[in-house]
Amino acid sequence: MKVVNIHQRLLHAAPERVGALIDTLASPQDALWPRQAWPRMRFDRPLGAGAEGGHGPIRYRVEAYTPGEGIRFRFTGPRGFDGWHALEVLEATSAHCVLEHRVEMSTSGWAAWTWPLLYGPLHDALIEDGLTQAEMSLGLAPHPRPWSARVRFLRWLVTPGVTATRATEGKPHAG
Repeated sequence: MKVVNIHQRLLHAAPERVGALIDTLASPQDALWPRQAWPRMRFDRPLGAGAEGGHGPIRYRVEAYTPGEGIRFRFTGPRGFDGWHALEVLEATSAHCVLEHRVEMSTSGWAAWTWPLLYGPLHDALIEDGLTQAEMSLGLAPHPRPWSARVRFLRWLVTPGVTATRATEGKPHAG
């Protein structure tokens, strides 16, 4: 199954400030990843081409990285995810830009079932939380997207007994 999944958020901030958020990924100062409510993004070395890691059961390798502009990851797991995902600063002016997350992959085997039923809905919620985190880290008014009943159920199913705290009160979360 072919998957093209795109999330974008217009951010009223200089592209350099938004690109700097990408540069903090998986660091102790990570200002983009919504780590209060989702598994942390981790790599085996500092952010750069060849770094391997992921978040939760999703594994990937940094395929390309242009500091301040964007990063592209190649999926290495779960089995059946064949493709990439990326974060990029788009359509920049001196006062605003678009932060985009894009997945392009083909799924096969069990992944053809688990993407639409499990991973896809959770992915969408995670990315929207990340875009809200970007707004908060930039000092902008956050525009959180509520989790659907399906996402809340899936989170309950895969993390029994864990209650997530979402950083949507208008302040960036603490490390």
